[in-house]
Amino acid sequence: MIRKQTWEALAERMKSLEIFETDLSEKFILGSGSGGQKVNKTSSTVQLYHGPTKITIKCQKERSREMNRLWARRLLCDKVESELKGKKSTKAKLVHKIRKQKQKRSKRAKEKMLEDKSRLSEKKKGRLPPNEEG
Repeated sequence: MIRKQTWEALAERMKSLEIFETDLSEKFILGSGSGGQKVNKTSSTVQLYHGPTKITIKCQKERSREMNRLWARRLLCDKVESELKGKKSTKAKLVHKIRKQKQKRSKRAKEKMLEDKSRLSEKKKGRLPPNEEG
């Protein structure tokens, strides 16, 4: 059972992207893959077609038809958003962030980092107690 707030939040997002239920064509088709008899005998896979953008989404993330309907609409929103906003979409921003994190440091940045480390190590060496002889 999906909470009412979840559907309301999705409806709000769809409204902001100008995706209306009247523009959607929804089909339920037989599932496939792992999941056994429940998946293979029931029409739980959701196929959404959005007329204005001509985007088709198939979703079979869950065994439940209702959950798949929710997921399909979320995926449709993501796809429409990425088409409308391009590089400014949330998914594009996330991909860019991950690429930047994995990118190799420049030579200057690496040298600066090593200088900072050696300066810090010198500072820590000054904190050691002096060796007492005698």
